[in-house]
Amino acid sequence: MSPSHRPAVAGTPSACGARWTALAGPALVALALALAGCGKSSAPAPAGAAAAPPPVEVGVVTVVPGAVGLRIDLPGRTEASRLAQVRARVAGIVQRRLFREGSDVRAGQPLFQIDDAPYRAALASADAALARAEANVQQTRALAERYQPLAEARAVSQQDLVAAQAAYAQARADVAAARAARRTAEINVGYAAVNSPIAGRIGRALVTEGALVGQGEATQLALVQQIDPLYVNFMQPAGEVLRLRQSVASGLLERAPGAEAAVVHVQLEDGRMYPLAGRLLFSDLTVDPGTGQILLRAELPNPRRELLPGLYVRVQIEQAQAPGAVMLPQQAVAQSAQGASVTIVGSDGKVAPRAVRLGPAQGAQWVVLEGLAAGEQVMVDGFQKLRPGVTVKPVPWQPDEAAAAQTAQTAKTAQTAPSGQAQGGAGAADGVGSPASAAASAAQPGASR
Repeated sequence: MSPSHRPAVAGTPSACGARWTALAGPALVALALALAGCGKSSAPAPAGAAAAPPPVEVGVVTVVPGAVGLRIDLPGRTEASRLAQVRARVAGIVQRRLFREGSDVRAGQPLFQIDDAPYRAALASADAALARAEANVQQTRALAERYQPLAEARAVSQQDLVAAQAAYAQARADVAAARAARRTAEINVGYAAVNSPIAGRIGRALVTEGALVGQGEATQLALVQQIDPLYVNFMQPAGEVLRLRQSVASGLLERAPGAEAAVVHVQLEDGRMYPLAGRLLFSDLTVDPGTGQILLRAELPNPRRELLPGLYVRVQIEQAQAPGAVMLPQQAVAQSAQGASVTIVGSDGKVAPRAVRLGPAQGAQWVVLEGLAAGEQVMVDGFQKLRPGVTVKPVPWQPDEAAAAQTAQTAKTAQTAPSGQAQGGAGAADGVGSPASAAASAAQPGASR
């Protein structure tokens, strides 16, 4: 057999090489592909391949300047427009009470009847004294008339004529005195019937039947109060009055137009607004040296007698107008020792603090007098989301009912406190932990936190 036709024996180099080549080809290809895949996954990613975080949404309000009426809110107290103390003007025993306690009475209505028997007896005695004096006048007049011609004929002396004429004049004077005494007795009889001096509502009776009144002093029997209309007395700090006048004089504020300046609205103790508006009667010219405040009085209609004297109320009155002012929610404004500020959201989504000048609070809102331009966006909500360098997305702010109620309660508490204390306390609180202060710190990375 020729060498070329010799069969290959297992284990020979030629046979092993052929088998290795046949088996290793596919495995090498798979291994190469696996190593290529591992190389791609372990390679570092490009620096800009990671997606940027989306901007955070914050609630904003758009600045729309306009004329804002500056309404002050002051504590006040109601008072009866007319008050009469019904007193006994003569001494005696109370016989009857002629009214129902707590009812409305008219002027001149009988209220009490005091025993008038002694005064009627005095009136009868005065009538008798007057009749005696009038009879004496007739006698002395006749004597004087008879002596006149006799004195001219020298039948009687001139001295007798003068005496007769003097007696006649004295008799006429006695008649005048008797008539005055009778009138006094008649008045006393009338005083025994105690009438209401004014129309109004009467309270409880201060005496009962059988009581001795008017003995040495005018005993008070009852109290009648007229509560339609009703007065409301309230105090305003003299400093506020002076600042208001200076602002009006400088042109920063305008005086409220016409009769609107005198309109007064009242908020009751339960938070309800009284439906009828009153009018300002006067502002006192003297500052109370003890409190440093000025007294103001308003007149309030009370046709249904719903309001009673002595109630504590909140008085709202518009004294001036701020042209070009802006109304902002109180949570958008931060106050500190450096003043008030807000957070502005720019067109590029960046936030920045802005100093503003505040006017008085109007409910749950601040009146901003200076510092804002039309169209700017003021941040109101989302302060907790701010971080240094973060871009924000402004969305229209929608007030939450619970937050609005809490803000209104905070504003009411601040207005209830004295003016100096309320402003100082608000500045200290807002300057430390308010959301707007946190926004101002976030907008300035170098600011201390």
